[in-house]
Formats: sequence, structure tokens, C-alpha cells
Amino acid sequence: MTTNNGVHVSVLGLGAMGGALAGALVKAGYATTVWNRSPGKADDLVAQGAKAAATAGDAVRSSRLVIACLLDHASVHEVLDPLSDELAGRTLVNVTTTSPAQSRELAAWAAQAGTAYLDGGIMAVPHMIGLPAASILYSGSAEVFGENKPLLDLWGTSTYFGEDAGLASLYDFALLAGMYVMFAGFMHGAAMVAPAGVTAGEFAARATPWLTAMTSGFEGFAEVIDGGDYTVEGQQSLRFSDLSHLLAASSDQGISTELLATVQRLIQRQIEAGHGEEGFARIIESIRQPG
Repeated sequence: MTTNNGVHVSVLGLGAMGGALAGALVKAGYATTVWNRSPGKADDLVAQGAKAAATAGDAVRSSRLVIACLLDHASVHEVLDPLSDELAGRTLVNVTTTSPAQSRELAAWAAQAGTAYLDGGIMAVPHMIGLPAASILYSGSAEVFGENKPLLDLWGTSTYFGEDAGLASLYDFALLAGMYVMFAGFMHGAAMVAPAGVTAGEFAARATPWLTAMTSGFEGFAEVIDGGDYTVEGQQSLRFSDLSHLLAASSDQGISTELLATVQRLIQRQIEAGHGEEGFARIIESIRQPG
């Protein structure tokens, strides 16, 4: 296989995401060694030109650059703790889903092992890897990010957030929080119209342009939040944002009100604190200070 600039890279973990990352490296001509705990996952990659390692240790010893895409934080330690001596002097890019605290702990562990460390949060699903829509957030070693950016860019748009190894994960989790709540809101709406004979597909056709248009409001909310003045004119007040009518309509349709009730509680807490005439963005204060 023709190697890319003589760079050798090892990928630990060949689940759907790890396999996609390794596949992109092989396709780009990188000398790629792959390892997976369960056998058979490497067969397709080997057929494309990758080299399969019998053990994680063999994979680490094969390359100066090691990519970890494992199940979770515990799995990273389970696989790499016995190899800390082998990792000394090497570079570890961890794209396993870990919390900010876990990412910082792994960075400290890597430093103790003498390993350069970069943490990554993947904002994509496996089939998006290598496409313009894919984005991967990084934090940790600036040197590692700079030296390996051409390789990292094979997977998607690479963005670096600084030396704090937990920042990429923090952004990742914060963005996912917004995504899941949005998805849940869509599903609430789909459940709401279903008793009227409206399919989820029909509702999606209406919801997609509406919700897309509503995201343009993020910047306005952000300006108010960053400015700290929830009395700025032009905002929809908390009293006007009361969701009682939506809760009643949901109940009338025979569906759960749990999702909307959560937002209503955030609104109500600020109203009860005397802020009913202030803007909807003020519910961030209910989120910042849990009741």
C-alpha cells in the first residue's frame, strides 16, 4: 500500500464509527493498523489495505499516532492502562465519547504516561465521515492538533478549542443537549397530531421549515443572555409564553405532557420570582440555578 507522507496510524476500536474513521485513513493512503476486541471487524478494512493487529499492544507498537474510538471512558482505561509504558513518546487522539471531566482525567493520565494527548468530540454519524457536513471538535495539545490536522481533516471539519482537554467534550455534549430536546419537541408534536389522523411524515413536512426558521432566533437570545438584560424591548414576555394552553391541548389529545411541563416549570419559576414581564430568554436562569 502507498503510504501518505510515511505516516503510520493505529486505530483502536472498530465499531461503526471507528470503522468509518479507519476506512477514511486507508482510502487516503495512510499506513493504517487496526485492532478490535472482537474478531472479524477488521476483515473489510484489511481487504482495503489495512493491517490487522492481534492485540491492542501490537497496534500501539505499530504507530506513533494512536486513535482510540472505544465504547466509553472505562473501555479506554481497560485497553490502554496496561499499555501506558508502550504509549510513552507516542501521540493519543481519543475520540471516544467521554464527559468533560473524563476527558480531562484522560489527559492527565496521558501526561503521566509521557503521551501527547488530543481529545475529540465527533459531531457526525458514521456515514457522514469524510463528507463536508461532518464536524469534529478537538481540545488538548495544540501541537498534536497542528501536526495532524491534514489527517484529522479527512474525517470532517476540524475545530480546535484550546489546551483544556475537556472543552471539546463540553461543546459536544452541549450541542447534543440542544439536539435531543429539539428532537423530543418534534416527537411531541407528531404525537399531538396523530389522533387527528396526521402521519409523522406529514407533520415533518410542516415542522422542518418552521423549526429551521425558528433557529434564526438563537442569535437574538444569545445577545440578550450575554448582555444580561431580559427587559430589552421586543422580547416575548414570560407571561405571554405561558404554556398552559399547550399542556391542556396535549392532555385533550391523550398524550403525555411531561416534556412541555418541564419548560412550563422553568417559565413559572421566573414568573414567581417577579420576572413575568421579562423576556423568554430568562428561563436560562432557571436552568443555571436548578430548583
